[in-house]
Amino acid sequence: MSKSLGFWRTWALVVGTMIGSGIFLLPAVLAPHGAFSLVGWIVAGTGTLFIALMLGTLARRIPKIGGPYAYTRVAFGDLPAFLIAWGYWICVWAGSAAMAVAFSGYMSVFLPSIATAPIAGAVSALIILWIFTAINLGGVGNVGIVQLVTTLLKMLPLFIVAAGGLFAGEVASITPANPQNEPLLLHIAGVALLTMWAFVGMEAATIPADDVVAPERTIPRALLTGTLTATAVYIFATLGVMALVPAAELAQSSAPFADAAFRLFGSLGAGLIGVGALVSIGGALNSNILLSGQMPRAAALDNLFPARFGDLNKNEVPEFSLVVSSCLSSALIIMNYSKGLVAAFTTMILLSTLMTLVPYAVSAVAELQLQKRQKTAGGSVKISSIVIAGLALFFSVFAIIGSGAEVVIYGALLLVLGMPVYLFVRRKSRNV
Repeated sequence: MSKSLGFWRTWALVVGTMIGSGIFLLPAVLAPHGAFSLVGWIVAGTGTLFIALMLGTLARRIPKIGGPYAYTRVAFGDLPAFLIAWGYWICVWAGSAAMAVAFSGYMSVFLPSIATAPIAGAVSALIILWIFTAINLGGVGNVGIVQLVTTLLKMLPLFIVAAGGLFAGEVASITPANPQNEPLLLHIAGVALLTMWAFVGMEAATIPADDVVAPERTIPRALLTGTLTATAVYIFATLGVMALVPAAELAQSSAPFADAAFRLFGSLGAGLIGVGALVSIGGALNSNILLSGQMPRAAALDNLFPARFGDLNKNEVPEFSLVVSSCLSSALIIMNYSKGLVAAFTTMILLSTLMTLVPYAVSAVAELQLQKRQKTAGGSVKISSIVIAGLALFFSVFAIIGSGAEVVIYGALLLVLGMPVYLFVRRKSRNV
């Protein structure tokens, strides 16, 4: 099978999956914290960098399709690996539904009826979901091209606002603020938790390893440079918006980048940001749909998912896996859209967030376990890798705790729901 993801397309998977709809909303959420929000970005970016370095080490050691799933299986066996695959699969198809809904919401900038008519909103979300599913069915090469183009395009309006804010705004007016008068370290930790979810997605490069050129070299490089790129974009874009829009106004904004662009370019700015948001969300949706097909395929190849999830079409993509995933995303959109745009988006994010953090933590434990196994076998261990894995584990658990008890319980229930599937597939494989 030919491999179509070189360094730049793999880098685009990392950056394009991380930079989605969140950056367009977070400046408003962070406005009450002023300059402390930049500290939060740095803390979260540092933690994510440790996770990226840890995943890069595992990618060199185990350059297999499935990323965190493959690492878990090598370290701990079938059942833990299945739970990671099952949970992550839920995360990506629920995330695809959320991104399609977000895309539909930003289309209302140009078609206002989408925001006021739930049926129109649902239909537009379904249409965009299946357009990107069709792109994925055409082959991983198509996905890589679309991802690279959308990643470059999505950063353009962010850079414009960042540069405009730094040169035309009042950077000196951004002062540290502690609205709840919390202890300094506790306050910074809370701000870091607000920003950390925006980094979820860097593992995208590890999952389609079978389609990556020289994965043991390309994936670690893409993880590191992609994480650094996203961190820089987040910090400078947030700084630019805060320099242009007063904190009190920004905290009440539902479209902070549009407000900032309006101050730079007038009404033309709002349209620019509307297009940028659509490109940004579309790129993230494109890569998310790719992952929704690749993760079940990886488990199916190991007889942990039904065999049909591993079948490839003439374009060498897991067609059945992609179609089933997008059907589940479609069902989620239809079931939740009567609640309205924001409530539907919130429900889907609750389904998606925790199931991405758990694989980070388990992957870190897997690296520690593999280092221990290597030492027991008489091999040498790298202290630096152990330290990085330990720090990655700390940040992952830190973010999981910050998700809240309700989300953690919800995630545990979703994992339990996968057990009948695991038992069915294992029993069937033994009878063959």
